[in-house]
Amino acid sequence: MKPIVIDIHAHYTPNLLLERFEAHAAQFPGVKLGRNDKGASLQFPGGEPARSIMPQLADLEARRAWMDSQSIDHQLVGGWVEGFGYELPAQEGLAWSRFQNACLRDALAGEPRFTALATVPLQDGRLAAEVLGEALEQGFAGVMIGTLPKGPAGDNLDDASLDPFWDAASKLGAAIYLHPQAFCGQARLDDYRLDNAIGRLEDTSIAVARLLYSGHLLRFPGLKLVLSHGGGTLPYALGRLARGHANLKGKASDPRTGFAAMYFDSCVFDADALEYLARKAGAERVMLGSDSPFPMGDPEPTRIVESASFTAEQKEDILGRTARKVFRLPSELPRR
Repeated sequence: MKPIVIDIHAHYTPNLLLERFEAHAAQFPGVKLGRNDKGASLQFPGGEPARSIMPQLADLEARRAWMDSQSIDHQLVGGWVEGFGYELPAQEGLAWSRFQNACLRDALAGEPRFTALATVPLQDGRLAAEVLGEALEQGFAGVMIGTLPKGPAGDNLDDASLDPFWDAASKLGAAIYLHPQAFCGQARLDDYRLDNAIGRLEDTSIAVARLLYSGHLLRFPGLKLVLSHGGGTLPYALGRLARGHANLKGKASDPRTGFAAMYFDSCVFDADALEYLARKAGAERVMLGSDSPFPMGDPEPTRIVESASFTAEQKEDILGRTARKVFRLPSELPRR
């Protein structure tokens, strides 16, 4: 019998979030929900309204049909990164994260083909640790976080204020799925949607390079850090990072050691690129990822794995076996 096929990279914004918003809005007054003929959009302090929330983000019927067409049995779904609200004051961020997680949990009750990744208030390391523990107790498979803990205002994932979160993730053996954010900050990316095609890869690469040099994966060895989009440019740039480490003469951790501890999704679109990632990181550290339902996602994510030059054992790892080891999934998952 073939192993269960698991897509670890997908996004979901349940209609419950919009339906329940007004009843809970007093807990997070910094969040504004706008509605117009294009749909609903969220706005956070200091920023413009985000893109309208795509209807596809809530359409589980269409998603199940697509999964069937791609031979995908199960999907891990995180929220929409633009809606995580890291710009909020800490206590509002706490309430907003808990509200989003409750909507995810309730909307997916009775949906055996989906398991949610929680969000946490990353703007405060201690509160993020608290919500992480709650989420794992509630049955979430792990958490999805962005690269900028304060949103467009900046800050970095290796900031000391986030140590309580990383420490909790290590002690709990939690899976942390890292996703780039929309704020790439360079005007030359504004044309051709380069902010998406290239900027997201740059965002991931910079954020994780800091974690590699700061030694976070050595200081907090129990956590399982999973990178989206094949790790951005990091697999290709690892040698350059190692050379930079040599020039730093003991002022940073060896990036090769940290790189060997990370996991990656398969969302790179070309079979030869996926083969390179698997050679660099190990096929047992790569997992199927689609980035559905966004237009930049892979519409045929299993095709790239099946067409690559992998052994049957490696394909089983990528298509689902590694995901069962990394994420907290139910012991029994239904087949499509």
